[in-house]
Amino acid sequence: MSSRGMEKAKNVKLLILDVDGVLTDGRIVIDDRGVETKCFDVRDGHGIKMLMRANIDVAIITGRQSQVVSHRARELGIDSVYQNIHDKLEVYQAILREKGLKDREVGFIGDDVVDLPLLTRVGFSAVVADGIEELKPYADYVSRKQGGRGAVREIIELILKAQGKWSELMERYLR
Repeated sequence: MSSRGMEKAKNVKLLILDVDGVLTDGRIVIDDRGVETKCFDVRDGHGIKMLMRANIDVAIITGRQSQVVSHRARELGIDSVYQNIHDKLEVYQAILREKGLKDREVGFIGDDVVDLPLLTRVGFSAVVADGIEELKPYADYVSRKQGGRGAVREIIELILKAQGKWSELMERYLR
């Protein structure tokens, strides 16, 4: 990541995540009974927990409504979950007001055109490797890993390292 991107990552107090294509690989499986299934990467989940241990908040804003997302967010301890959102910028602005944050203190990870308004607004923007090409010029960082395949963890590690918190978190596992 560029030194400018690292500087921006140092300011992140809240990381906002899209779901389909970011926390998942973008595929939606619906069985004969209409039950939806999504696959999440366990390392992404652990990264989210590490981020929260470092006192960086996490929120989800997604365009679809899914019980699977509610379950996963609850499991990870993410309280700020906004589903069925068609204007992500409107919700984003409400989150800023609620949490008393400025644009420069927020990071966002996206993958598709609906994410462009947030990518161009937040302080630190990231796109997953398999996100659409049109988004990548607007990102401070493009992951090497794909959505739902460790991209979120990769980006979280960069944020934690930029903030000098990674080594301290690693100590927990070395005891």
